[in-house]
Amino acid sequence: MADLIPNIAKGRHVQLAMNVDLGTPANSRLIMIPFQSTDTDDAVRDCATVAAIEALAATAERAANGWNRKTLAAADVTVTVDNTNNRIDWDITDQNWTPTNAGDTTNRVVVAYDPDNTAGTDADLIPLVVVDFAITPDGSQVTIQIDPAGIARAS
Repeated sequence: MADLIPNIAKGRHVQLAMNVDLGTPANSRLIMIPFQSTDTDDAVRDCATVAAIEALAATAERAANGWNRKTLAAADVTVTVDNTNNRIDWDITDQNWTPTNAGDTTNRVVVAYDPDNTAGTDADLIPLVVVDFAITPDGSQVTIQIDPAGIARAS
């Protein structure tokens, strides 16, 4: 499960993930972004956009040497309404990177909602969940494997 849900996504993360799962709007996507951050959970939780996360003093996106953003479409997102347990779980497919530079450590992955998957900016991306993902690269492929129960739950 997610290690934290930003305040902007509380009460919304399931609906925005469902938008992608159902393709409504058709171009909506989830974007996975690897970061190295020593900012506090509270600082990250208070960010309403990916641009705000990037503006934090001790947070840097990993976007080189094998790290990159992953765009997830409907086939990569599953939202399950569980009437038996009175909850909704949502999940995403596992993703791979092959980071090559030992200095490019990462410790968090942000999953953000992009409403139109066009030439928008990071100020348009809404962070939905943050997952702890501590990696010191050694040139091997790494896989972020989300909890079998899913990435997030609303109950």
